[in-house]
Parts: sequence; C-alpha cells; structure tokens
Amino acid sequence: MSKKYQSFAEFYPFYLSEHSNTTCRRLHFVGSFCVLALVVWVLITQTWIALLLLPVIGYGFAWVGHFFFEKNRPATFTYPAYSFVGDWVMFKDMLTGRIKF
Repeated sequence: MSKKYQSFAEFYPFYLSEHSNTTCRRLHFVGSFCVLALVVWVLITQTWIALLLLPVIGYGFAWVGHFFFEKNRPATFTYPAYSFVGDWVMFKDMLTGRIKF
C-alpha cells in the first residue's frame, strides 16, 4: 500500500479490492450495523459512556474479517480517513445491492 491516493474516488476501488472475501464484507456490515444500533440506543437511553464501545465494535468486527478471513492488513492503518468513509460507503452499497452481501 505504498501508493498515495489523492481522492476518495481514487481510493475506493482499492478499498473494495481489500474486501473481496464475502465473510470479511459481512463482518464489516455487521460491525457497522451494530455501531448504528448502539448510537440509537445511546440517544434513547442517554447512556453516553457506551459511546466508548463504538471503535471496539466497529473495528473489532472489521479486523476479525481482515486478519482471519481476508488475510490482509486493514487499510485503516495507512489510510484512516478514507477507510472510515469506505466502511460507510461499502455499507450503503451492500444495503442497496450494488455490492454482493
């Protein structure tokens, strides 16, 4: 991953190539869904301390997918901002059927 991406549009095809394993993609989806569910729960219950769990849940599922199924190093370590956006764009693309779930 030595290439320097100048835009998210340029980065996203690389991001998708790093998520070719179906189980890895599904784990990303589950993690993102759980993050959204936790945010809703926190807003309803006002249990603000639970927000500390967001990175554990979001990255936990994703990193299990990368280390055990995709067998690659998460792009988050090199491109944290683009990878964060990529997670949500991929989540949306999976919801809309653009990417196979």
